[in-house]
Amino acid sequence: MRKSEVLAAESVSCLNKALCHLKDIWEEIGIPEDQRLQRTNVVKNHIKSLLDMMVKEEECLRQRLVISIQTCRTDMEKLCLELQLNAFEEESGISMLQQENNIRTQVEALLKEKAQRMQQLKALLEQEQDLCDILCSELYGLSADSVPTLEQLESFSQHVASQNTEKLKRYAEFADLKRQIILYMAELEHTPETSFEKDVVCEDEDAFCLSRDNISSLKLLVCQLEESKVENEARCEANREKIQRLWDRLQVPQEDREAFNDHMVSSRKKNLEALRAEVQRLEELKLLNICNVTEAIRSEIAVFWEKCFFSTDQRQDFAPYFSETFTEELLSLHDAEIQRLKQHYEEHQDLFDGVHQWEDSWRLFLDLEKKATDPTRFTNRGGNLLKEEKQRSELHKSLPKLENKLKAQIDTWESEQDREFLVHGKKFLQYVEEQWELHRIEKEKEKQERHLKKSKQTEEDMLYGTAVRTPTKRRLLGTTTPIKTRKFNATSSISSATSNSSSRSVYGATVCRSPAPRPPLSANKTPLVRTPGVGKPPNPRLQGCNKENEAQLKGSPLSARLVKGL
Repeated sequence: MRKSEVLAAESVSCLNKALCHLKDIWEEIGIPEDQRLQRTNVVKNHIKSLLDMMVKEEECLRQRLVISIQTCRTDMEKLCLELQLNAFEEESGISMLQQENNIRTQVEALLKEKAQRMQQLKALLEQEQDLCDILCSELYGLSADSVPTLEQLESFSQHVASQNTEKLKRYAEFADLKRQIILYMAELEHTPETSFEKDVVCEDEDAFCLSRDNISSLKLLVCQLEESKVENEARCEANREKIQRLWDRLQVPQEDREAFNDHMVSSRKKNLEALRAEVQRLEELKLLNICNVTEAIRSEIAVFWEKCFFSTDQRQDFAPYFSETFTEELLSLHDAEIQRLKQHYEEHQDLFDGVHQWEDSWRLFLDLEKKATDPTRFTNRGGNLLKEEKQRSELHKSLPKLENKLKAQIDTWESEQDREFLVHGKKFLQYVEEQWELHRIEKEKEKQERHLKKSKQTEEDMLYGTAVRTPTKRRLLGTTTPIKTRKFNATSSISSATSNSSSRSVYGATVCRSPAPRPPLSANKTPLVRTPGVGKPPNPRLQGCNKENEAQLKGSPLSARLVKGL
């Protein structure tokens, strides 16, 4: 039996005991039966009224529970719909009170979740509004009245975070651009004029709108100021070059130049104005010294003519250079010409430098060739001969490579410029070929001169018996020429009349014609008639020094007559 049934039985038992006790009391008092019945009816009515009241109260409680359950169900369905959650599943087989408690607890949880979402949404909306005001960007689009989902809140939160990052990025960019603008304006001595420039420079940084358009405008302003600065520096530099050139031409004293040094370094607005004033002053002074200035410019023109390898015809094309009537117009023509030459040199400096390099190498090559014919080179004990031979070997390799490189560069330049590249009025390859040809002719001329000199000396020895001595440098090496009879002297002079020079053919294959190689020495050798006992054998260290001249002498008609006569 349940406890409630036990309690009900006990209540009935208590009621019966109370009624029996009342009956005993009434009997003891002697209350008549009709009054007893009346009194019993009063007790019954009282108990019935009390029980009816209690039942009514419990009925009201049940009704409240039913209403509460219905209300909570309605609220829960609405909240689930707003929060976009699945419907709450009620437990089956539970009492009404437990059911109401479960639904009410669930509703309270949903209300708390809704409040949290709305609070988070409100905070994010406030942040977004501030960021949109600063960045001038569009709103994300979430309504402040509807409850967002968790996914919407997460996405919105990420959007606000990215906007905040963008704000920091743009602010840093704005601060850097503002710093550059202030710096450029200070250098240019520029005062903010437009409202935008005043907003950037003068207003508070936090009040500036960091929109994309404003950032682009800032970058454009920086570029404009930077271009103005570059133009200002270019103007200052051009004026400085003019001033320096005019100072040199007018021979301005050093102390006057030093007094102007401050303006020769800075490029502010006041410096530009001072430079312009100085240029104007020097131009006026130049007109008063036209003759000296023109001569100074002519010296510069001559230097650039040399740098650009101008031929005589090209130089004569500039007729004002040779005029002796010094006027302002003549000075202007010279100024224009020197500017043209400078531009021409700067545009093709790489080619001119390459040709200068070839000429330097060529002069070194000619110098080494000249040293190679010097008989005193064998007396050197410092290793210079070996160094010279090494240099000659390197030049034989580098000259053809350099000529090929210049040829390729010149071909490219000529195809691009659609005109010829001239060196001293000639094409480069023609110029190089002429240098090689001149070198070959010079060597042939030297060879003929040596040959004539040897022939003349030999004839004098044959006619007058002149003793031929070994050159001084060879005597230092311990070689002597024995003196016997006149006949022996003639024979000895033939065998020992060799040149102390040794010339070498031009090495290496080049793009230009090089001197013709010399035939082997054995090709010109003829048997030499030796007189027994005449002189002592030549020094082995010097035996191979004069093979070239020996071959030339033996191949000459005079040497043939001498050998025949002997």
